[in-house]
Amino acid sequence: MRFLAKLLRAVAAALLVPVLLFEEWGWEPLSRGAARLARLPVWARIEAAVRTLPPWGAVLAFFLPALMLLPVKLFGLFLLGEGHAMSALLLLLAAKLVGTAILARLFQLVEPALMQLPWFARFYPRWKTWKDAVFERVRLSAPWRAARRLKNGVRRWWRAARRTS
Repeated sequence: MRFLAKLLRAVAAALLVPVLLFEEWGWEPLSRGAARLARLPVWARIEAAVRTLPPWGAVLAFFLPALMLLPVKLFGLFLLGEGHAMSALLLLLAAKLVGTAILARLFQLVEPALMQLPWFARFYPRWKTWKDAVFERVRLSAPWRAARRLKNGVRRWWRAARRTS
């Protein structure tokens, strides 16, 4: 039974890592981008209202955008099934980017209210600890380190090329 539990954890981690890596990569910059919308007066009022939501209102505000994007993602899958692979890919990528930006910003706004819910306050630190441990293992892996070296080399080459032009 222990072997099965370990196997299920390994499979879950393997399936979640690509999604988590995208979320981790995009969470901060996309959240900053969404925060820039608060410069607009109407958006600033919406954010102020979201900050004052009670805990269960915060849950609803956090999950509602994800549910609203579900039909868009299903339409992307429909396009893929109909042979429109490029359109499907672009639609799914745009939905993922917009969804991540919105959810990242919303989470920043509603996290204090969510932490008032006992089940969330108990679950979230465990989730964060598990996610951080998975990322640490990924970052220590040889492919990750090689990709980092390649990325840093390309970045250095690009800066040098820009200086000489």
